[in-house]
Amino acid sequence: MIENQRTLAKQATLKGKGLHTGVEVTLVLNPAPENHGYKFKRVDLEDQTIIEALVENVAFTERGTVLKKKEASISTIEHCMAALRGLGVDNCLIEVNGPEVPILDGSSKFYVEAIRNAGIVEQEAERRYFVIKERIEYEDKERGIKLVALPDDSFSIDTLISYPNSILLASQYASLESLDDFEKEVSACRTFVFLHEVEMLMKHNLIKGGDLDNAIIILDKEVSQEELDRLADLFNQPHIEVKSIGVLNNLELVHQNEPARHKLLDVIGDLCLAGMPIKGKIIATRPGHQSNVEFAKVLRAEIKKIQNKPVAPVYDPCKEPLYDINKIRNTLPHRYPFLLVDKIIDLSSKSVVGIKNITLNEPFFQGHFPTEPVMPGVLLVEAMAQCGGIFVLDQVEDPENYSTYFMKLDNIKFRKKVIPGDTVIFKLELIAPMRRGVANMKGVAFVGDAVVAEGEFMANVSKNKA
Repeated sequence: MIENQRTLAKQATLKGKGLHTGVEVTLVLNPAPENHGYKFKRVDLEDQTIIEALVENVAFTERGTVLKKKEASISTIEHCMAALRGLGVDNCLIEVNGPEVPILDGSSKFYVEAIRNAGIVEQEAERRYFVIKERIEYEDKERGIKLVALPDDSFSIDTLISYPNSILLASQYASLESLDDFEKEVSACRTFVFLHEVEMLMKHNLIKGGDLDNAIIILDKEVSQEELDRLADLFNQPHIEVKSIGVLNNLELVHQNEPARHKLLDVIGDLCLAGMPIKGKIIATRPGHQSNVEFAKVLRAEIKKIQNKPVAPVYDPCKEPLYDINKIRNTLPHRYPFLLVDKIIDLSSKSVVGIKNITLNEPFFQGHFPTEPVMPGVLLVEAMAQCGGIFVLDQVEDPENYSTYFMKLDNIKFRKKVIPGDTVIFKLELIAPMRRGVANMKGVAFVGDAVVAEGEFMANVSKNKA
């Protein structure tokens, strides 16, 4: 089923403190055009730097994910991006007037509410997924961290966390079977922190925007009531105690496994940095921002390979071609055994797509590897050239009075054998606009999804002599 991209119907604004700076920040989620993706804009800076939310721009992953471009940075982006991905928003420009995204309650809850209130609209462009076709993994053996992506028809994620020194987190598991359940099952799950980390962060003048309402504080050591009272005073909170499960009584857990669900939320947000929504099952064992980003880098590298790989045109043999063999014969001067195009199925001002069905009856198989028939590479190039000839002749008003002559071939490469039974699809595209009857084209030949040959062609269309 084809799914279209989506963006916000209107702006959504959130205000709150940055976790580490404690500075009041305003964040505005803006509608964005198709294929825009997620981008952050520092509106408080003179040049209003825009930072693409991609792994290439990650500068830091300690206590949150930080993007940086030139001198501009933006921190703690993962909860905002998880909300966008969780609600199926593909394109959004996120304006922030400071170096941090508001921490709010430490979850994605308020981002989800803001997006819902703004509304979500469908766009015309198709949503493109990175479909996991084989196992992909990242592992840090020393720290017992492992993230795996497995083939599946939709996105799902399992997360396991383990902290032996904690009663609550000795072993905790969370699962999300579909992003349709993100809002209900995950979005309100808050970040967590161990008490010893709170003390360390405060000593280093960090978490200035932190308080007992935006994090679950977990004890991993014995703490006296005197020390708890001192902590409450630091955060300007009333008297606090330790619950039996090793959590301060400053708040109630949304779910018994809320910490594991929050780690799951972080994985969703950080994997947005791969640059494309995913179809596959993610299994994350003891994940953190650093490992999430490293895994996103692995996925991003695979996505780039796919994006750089030519995509075969769709060929429906039941659909009537633009040019059948008779129209091709009336257009090209070639004849048996040198007419090597059977159909033209697509033709525009910039490209052409042709078809050649390979049978054992081709005359060249008699002499070219007759015991193991292989179509000669030079004839694949000739077939592409003939498709290019039809394209060039289509650019003139009276093609019957013109002929196409190829002047130069460059970067010819043969990738795979073409044998009897194959259907070869040729696609040629203009590299630059035609000038003075000269066309520069890039040609690719496919069998199925595989590239079998490619090259660049320069052709000249000339009027026939009377």
